[in-house]
Amino acid sequence: MSDTLQRFLFENAAIRGELIHLDATWQAMLERHDYPQPVRALLGEMMAASLLLSATLKFDGTLTMQVQGDGPVNFMVVEATSQRTVRGLAHWKGDVPEQGLAEQFGDGKLVITIDPQKGERYQGIVALQGERLADAIDDYLARSEQLDTRMWLVADADSVAGLLLQKLPEEQRDEDDWERITTLGATITDIELLDLEQREVVHRLFHEEDVRLFEAEPVSFRCSCSHDRVAGALRGLGRDEVMSIIREEGRVEVNCEFCNRHYSFDVVDIEQLFAATTPPEISTTRH
Repeated sequence: MSDTLQRFLFENAAIRGELIHLDATWQAMLERHDYPQPVRALLGEMMAASLLLSATLKFDGTLTMQVQGDGPVNFMVVEATSQRTVRGLAHWKGDVPEQGLAEQFGDGKLVITIDPQKGERYQGIVALQGERLADAIDDYLARSEQLDTRMWLVADADSVAGLLLQKLPEEQRDEDDWERITTLGATITDIELLDLEQREVVHRLFHEEDVRLFEAEPVSFRCSCSHDRVAGALRGLGRDEVMSIIREEGRVEVNCEFCNRHYSFDVVDIEQLFAATTPPEISTTRH
């Protein structure tokens, strides 16, 4: 059960479902940051939601979910890829309330960005509404994507889990099916999501439905930072700006907030970095 995404489909209803469960992936995230419990719970729920949503898309690329606000939690972001990898981080200040999105994030907005390897980048932004993160994401999908979706998300110190039910786009829809299946889904408890094997969750909730289970997919923590990506960011700053840092600090030090990996560049590294991007001078003298 550990670190898997389980997709399923209702054969006689235009509805799909997914379950996510994370153990080692979640621990890999937590060992890099010391989050207070309310922040940890929010970040775990956002991890589950991002992976669930990314699995509904037929694309190669990245789905990024972030919340920005003016409350105690002022920034949170999770990046999930089509390869079922995930990373994330949160910024907060002071004491964070145990519950209530408005109390935790203040006046916030939810931003979801889809960045395919091929094709156009898409971004949707809505006001953060609802009592729980799942409510806000359901509201986003209904308003921005016109997709009826229900999510149940939970995270504790050991594991993260989530359930998604969603109407299939461009399919013949029966509202009675949607009402029946989401009512069944709503009977799931946090303990069941965290502790039960995923196939057992599907059986317990939907044993009277005709459900097709797909092969479970492994999920893992992975950060996309690299020496080359950091070098590219430094090139983007420009030689003058980077050399001013070298003169003041002696080196350019960069830490990845997602994984805490450290990158260091001395003056020789920087000279080589910009020499590689500077075209050679071509003499205009004719011989």
